Amino acid sequence: MAKLRTVDLTVGYQKQKIVQHLTIDIPEGKIIGLIGPNGSGKSTLLKALARVLTPLSGDVFLDEKQLHQIKTKEVAGQIALLSQISDSSIGLTIREIVSYGRFPYQKGLSGLSKKDLEAIDWALQATGLEALAAENIATLSGGQKQRVWIAMALAQDTDIVILDEPTTFLDPAHQLEILLLLQQINQQYGKTIIMSIHDLNHASRFADYIYALKAGALLTCGTPEDVLTTQWLKELFDIEATLTTFPNSRKPLILTYELGAES
Repeated sequence: MAKLRTVDLTVGYQKQKIVQHLTIDIPEGKIIGLIGPNGSGKSTLLKALARVLTPLSGDVFLDEKQLHQIKTKEVAGQIALLSQISDSSIGLTIREIVSYGRFPYQKGLSGLSKKDLEAIDWALQATGLEALAAENIATLSGGQKQRVWIAMALAQDTDIVILDEPTTFLDPAHQLEILLLLQQINQQYGKTIIMSIHDLNHASRFADYIYALKAGALLTCGTPEDVLTTQWLKELFDIEATLTTFPNSRKPLILTYELGAES
């Protein structure tokens, strides 16, 4: 199981620092939720963890090696990144898109190997897309399309899957469908799933561990019970929240909230 951590990480764009002096150890084989106000650095951190952004200072380590010292294909064999997706793949079939997940393993013009085809079939099966494999992605619903992108990430066959707001633009039913799928993938295959997420009740229900960012710094972290308290929600979002727990669970459930005095 690949292990990911940061040490005194500062990252941003050009000379603008977005995330500053962040030191975290990502728990292995868990679902990790990243929460925080807009502009807090969630997407920037995810890009740094996936080696899309180079640190301005500090380091990201993958299995105790500096991430930016590892060859690109080796990183791609251990970390898959699913960013917010546009509809630029119209005209392709689901199987064609999922097959792109095998790109890190391609050698020259050799084409797909037996192992590649097996990985593609497994990803389609794990996401419930086998019957739709020959369909054009343009014919699918938003929730089905998101399943395709997740299948592509799974076909990459990595220990770590990073997703930037995987439920954005989906209706409530499709949001739940995608999160249940990610939970199933985590539980069945033991993959570490790191995702930014806006809905705090979804973060509480599906994440094993939560990092809360504010203004590019780590405000607090821990289990949903540790992080989603009235005190931390007030400090993080300046809201006065009324909490209970999910049925048959100790995980917090936000019933309602009001703006804090500073809003």
